Amino acid sequence: MSFETVICGYVGLLLAGLVAVAWRSEQLRRRFGFTPSDDSVFRCRDCGFVYTDDSDVDRSRCPHCGKTNEAVTF
Repeated sequence: MSFETVICGYVGLLLAGLVAVAWRSEQLRRRFGFTPSDDSVFRCRDCGFVYTDDSDVDRSRCPHCGKTNEAVTF
């Protein structure tokens, strides 16, 4: 075995290991990562309860006290 063959094999193994670690990391990120929701956030003016509802509604009724509230904008 020549010196160049050993070096190429060593570098190839390191690159293959790096690709395997990157692939596994991407799989875990997709599996457990945060996925943003399209829901709107509402905060009740009477009781202060924070809740979510579908994004297609402008006003939503509080599940605790029943007051109708507008969506919170961040």
